[in-house]
Amino acid sequence: MTTTLFKVSRRGRQAVVVRLRSLGRERGDVPGWVMITLMTAGLVAILMGLAKPQLAAMFQRAMDMVNG
Repeated sequence: MTTTLFKVSRRGRQAVVVRLRSLGRERGDVPGWVMITLMTAGLVAILMGLAKPQLAAMFQRAMDMVNG
């Protein structure tokens, strides 16, 4: 005699089968996420290129104040 943890209606089984079949067709929005990631990396690179001299000078001034 087999025991089941829960009983699933026929309608419930059909819903699960339909969902499982549709999983293979869903591809998501990968190109959109790739573009967002690349644009963010590009903005960071541009901002770092512009701000690097000022950040280095600010750091040097802070170190000079600490060292006396």
